[in-house]
Amino acid sequence: MRVTNKKTLVLLSCLVSFALLSGCTNWKKKYEGLNVENENTRGLLDRERTEKGQLAEQVTQNQQTIDELQKQIGVLKKSPAEATGFGPGYDVKFNAAEGTITVTVPDAILFDSGKAELKKASIAELDHIQSVVRDKYASRPIDVVGHTDTDPIKKSKWADNWELSAQRALTVSRYLIKRGISDDKIRAIGCGEGRPIASNATTAGKSKNRRVEIVVHMR
Repeated sequence: MRVTNKKTLVLLSCLVSFALLSGCTNWKKKYEGLNVENENTRGLLDRERTEKGQLAEQVTQNQQTIDELQKQIGVLKKSPAEATGFGPGYDVKFNAAEGTITVTVPDAILFDSGKAELKKASIAELDHIQSVVRDKYASRPIDVVGHTDTDPIKKSKWADNWELSAQRALTVSRYLIKRGISDDKIRAIGCGEGRPIASNATTAGKSKNRRVEIVVHMR
């Protein structure tokens, strides 16, 4: 009977020791897991702070650029084309409230009627615009926006003016990308006849409405 009790005590002691050791191992694993999780969380917080700081700095720089352009146009009396760097002879508008620079190129310079292939004579025009964007606005998002007049499509493969304007915007975008503009910074947009800047009741007005706009976003 005493021998049995001793064996029982030894067995119980072993079980308790095993349980304690197992418990220690589990707590150690839990501690290590929590420590790793804590380090990961700390790393995420540090990265978020860094990204927020960089974003705030970028916003400040963007606003400084906009303010400087406003000063050159309003105080120094430079034209938007001169202040933005595109130079005389280019149709450039600067919108400080929206933070945009818009370069407008008439479709007659870029395309034949009803076509979406670039004229050879338009290459120099686009190359100059691309060089200014690359040198001064490389990090900015860019929209290439195609527009038409209200005349219906005739004897053409395009379904309507909307499709034609979209294809022209794509053609110009692809050319700018081929010349070095990053493809993750550029969008091609077709507006068709939906955003006229002049009356479509006159030939001169229609000519103004047929255009491609290259819009640089400063913020």
